[in-house]
Amino acid sequence: MSLIGRLIVIFIGFLAACFVGGMIVVVALLFPEFADLGAGPVDQGAIDILLGFGFIFVSGFALVPAAVIVAITEALYIRSALAYAVGGGIVGLACYLGLVPFHSDTLQFEGIVRRHLEIMTGAGIVAGIVYWLIAGRNAGAWREPPPPPREPPPPLPANSRPDER
Repeated sequence: MSLIGRLIVIFIGFLAACFVGGMIVVVALLFPEFADLGAGPVDQGAIDILLGFGFIFVSGFALVPAAVIVAITEALYIRSALAYAVGGGIVGLACYLGLVPFHSDTLQFEGIVRRHLEIMTGAGIVAGIVYWLIAGRNAGAWREPPPPPREPPPPLPANSRPDER
């Protein structure tokens, strides 16, 4: 596989992983609202808009950490689904902690909501698996040399050549 083709597969895998991660974040954050039986029917247009914003949110915050994970796995030929799940969890954790205020005097994050941390980390794990299904199974494939050319067939014996009569 050529490098250009591999970059296209990586981009498609990243977009699919971000869509799934955004979908998980939106559904998990809205789940307490869905559990209320008196809420009535949910407007499908509002859900579509929320899914779009979830996709944009996850893809915007996950771009740099995910690019680092992809570069490491491509460089080291890492093709394990577990590695992508752990990497996705780290990216989800980094995305959440990037939004939480950090107090530099005490070196602590202030205002961490455990449920939100779990949602972002879980969404990152699932997004890592989705990325592995699309692009991670063939990490580093563009660096493999092409197969050697086949040897030409052996020459015909001298007495079986039609031009020597």
